[in-house]
Amino acid sequence: MIGIVDYGLGNLRSIQNMLGRSGFKSVISDQPQTLAACERLILPGVGHFRYAMEQLRARGLVEFLTEQALDEKKPVLGICLGAQLLGRHSCEGDADGLGWIDMDIVPFDRDRLTTTDKVPHMGWADTACRQHPLFEGLEDPRFYYVHSFHFACDVEDDVLCEATHGYEFASGVARGAILGVQFHPEKSHVFGRRLLKNWAEMSFAPA
Repeated sequence: MIGIVDYGLGNLRSIQNMLGRSGFKSVISDQPQTLAACERLILPGVGHFRYAMEQLRARGLVEFLTEQALDEKKPVLGICLGAQLLGRHSCEGDADGLGWIDMDIVPFDRDRLTTTDKVPHMGWADTACRQHPLFEGLEDPRFYYVHSFHFACDVEDDVLCEATHGYEFASGVARGAILGVQFHPEKSHVFGRRLLKNWAEMSFAPA
């Protein structure tokens, strides 16, 4: 069973439906007892970083999720804002995140964008993926993006994939069983469906 963390933000049903099309059972919940019984977790999110962290705290999920990810080594996939929450800090609301991955969340540098590069970055984008089981069977993938901020990683090895909007930016991160993607697999049709299937079937070696 896959647990989809409900903290009031995100395309929860869309993610659940995409998983269901590939035959994976999932539950949407904000209850630690329910989520603890799941084999892996998805942290979704659409909206404002500071508000998202406030909602996680209000539901008592910050400590629980940290225990699940860091102590129990349970596989976690962050999507869009949910992936940004994996980092230390975001310029959006000047707020601290979960701190599981050494990265900050920064706005697009408008000085590096052309007049045709709008913010938010919205739409389909080619994504250059490194060799990783998450991208197995995906040739020249394109994913759907909607965001105004992006990852700024300290460690190059944490970067899973990159996209370009005016300049190249990290659009996926991984550290052990903790993965995050800036794009929306649930909106990315066949590419997103395959990616979620890959993640749901991935084996994670014990740390």
